[in-house]
Amino acid sequence: MMKAIQYQSYGDYSENRLVELPQPRLRDGEVLVEMHTVGINPLDNTFRSGHYYAATPQNLPRIGGQTGAGAVVETKSEAFSVSDRVFVRGPGFGLSADGTWREFVVASAAGLSHIPDGTDDDHAAAYLAGAGYLTGYLALTEFAKFRPGQSVLAPAIGGAVGMETVQVARRLGASLAISTAGNTKKAERARAAGYEHVIDLSKESLKDGVLRITEGKGVDVIVDGVSGRLTGQALSSLAFGGTFVIAGYAGGREADVNVTDIIWKAATIRGFTFRLFTPQTVAAANAALLAYLKEGTLQPTIGKVFPLSEAVEAVRYLIEDRPFGRVLMHARH
Repeated sequence: MMKAIQYQSYGDYSENRLVELPQPRLRDGEVLVEMHTVGINPLDNTFRSGHYYAATPQNLPRIGGQTGAGAVVETKSEAFSVSDRVFVRGPGFGLSADGTWREFVVASAAGLSHIPDGTDDDHAAAYLAGAGYLTGYLALTEFAKFRPGQSVLAPAIGGAVGMETVQVARRLGASLAISTAGNTKKAERARAAGYEHVIDLSKESLKDGVLRITEGKGVDVIVDGVSGRLTGQALSSLAFGGTFVIAGYAGGREADVNVTDIIWKAATIRGFTFRLFTPQTVAAANAALLAYLKEGTLQPTIGKVFPLSEAVEAVRYLIEDRPFGRVLMHARH
């Protein structure tokens, strides 16, 4: 038997229930992983809340969690050996297939990759948790056709898309990589962590901050995981011919925009979803990002780690407290 976090109906945080289930069995080509640290993504909350296309009665019950880090304990794949430390993810995990919020996970070899030496389990899980690195890389390279020397805005420095897109943009050669913070404390923490261009939204508007930093030019690319009330401000800070990639809606699903900002700026607006990319494109992006992690360019940041038994509070903390860095859970006792 193993412990897992499972929701048996759609609803609020309390539906994330600690249960005991049979340990999964292996089939050919699969690997059994003992999970050490698992990530929490805002989409995990969206799935369980029932606000997703696959939220049907037939999709219940479901074990949550899309990603994590652990060690191989049994294998029927030549690609992995017992005791290998691995990143864990898989198609539909936590949505249409049982996910990583449990003590043991069976995954196909294609869903695993080796954790680099020198990266501990918590930072490995943080690297995958918000999918911010992959989102930022694909948004910049595939949608915006980013070129070194361009400027990038990724709002919400504490969130996965904001923080990790900034890191990717710097690695790709951005002239400016700008983000935002909702209060002075978070802005100061971000600057102390090496994020030079963070707009304190409690002191100035996003548009005013961008125009100040860019000396009135605006930004070439926006990768926005916040949306809501920031969308109009972000759009008004775009440079002529710029690209606006909408990658999430942590700040709300509805936005007021001035359509003349789209027309006069000759703006390109793209909606981001991983379903747009071929497996080959995603694999190449993951390989590039893993190389950046190995070289130390990417710096996964941990906000707080909870035990698996406190999943209800862990998800609430991520959604409501908006921490600086990733929220994780330890699957092992």
